[in-house]
Amino acid sequence: MQLKFLGTGGYHPNERRHTACIMLPEAGIILDAGTSAFRISNHIETETLDIFLSHAHLDHIVGLTYLLMPILTGEVKTITLHGNVDVLKAIKKHLYAESLFPVSPPFEFCELQEGQSYTKNNIEVVHFNLLNHPGGSTAFRVNWFDKSNTQRSLAYVTDTIVDGTYTDFITGVDVLIHECYFSDDNLEWAEKTGHSYASAVALIAKEAQVGQLFLTHIDPQNSTDDPVGIDAMKNIFPNTHLAEDHTTVMI
Repeated sequence: MQLKFLGTGGYHPNERRHTACIMLPEAGIILDAGTSAFRISNHIETETLDIFLSHAHLDHIVGLTYLLMPILTGEVKTITLHGNVDVLKAIKKHLYAESLFPVSPPFEFCELQEGQSYTKNNIEVVHFNLLNHPGGSTAFRVNWFDKSNTQRSLAYVTDTIVDGTYTDFITGVDVLIHECYFSDDNLEWAEKTGHSYASAVALIAKEAQVGQLFLTHIDPQNSTDDPVGIDAMKNIFPNTHLAEDHTTVMI
């Protein structure tokens, strides 16, 4: 399964990173739709797209307004948005308000139900609703069997303070995609804003015994090659990688 990082930044885009969007093209599954969602059209391989939304903050949903054309041009037949009831209500009421976006997109809306999973072509998506972030946030785990009938999995965790509540949910995944907005030097800001800092992310990856850790949702004010202190993180969890826009990973 090919995993594409279309956007790896948080809050607002900068010259290096657009905001959050992760895509599994052959599955037609997308995780969040930030400013990088304009890149989705370049990677469409399916007739349908299913977009799973962690929460309704603008850096994770604004790109939904860019997806009208793939429907109108016939690139895809349907686009379904999956989110908590409050997330979907906010999108309908505010993002697609007539004064902001006068053409109502013909998207389908699917409310995430507690204890239920979503299955598409033998690929299962499960969710965890209780991330610690202002307004709430949802983590996702995707499970499937590859061509050799080996079980594979990835987890996507963004916009949260690292705590022990979701460790079991991510345990054993081949790939953990986790936000790392701040370095350890900005621990205080992480706690104030409901975001993650470097060593805590590395520690939870180690505790959950994941295969690889990819860092996303990077602070847009820091566009250097090492915004979080990657070497220190690798001392805790060696298989740590800083994702960049356009990074592609095979799982």
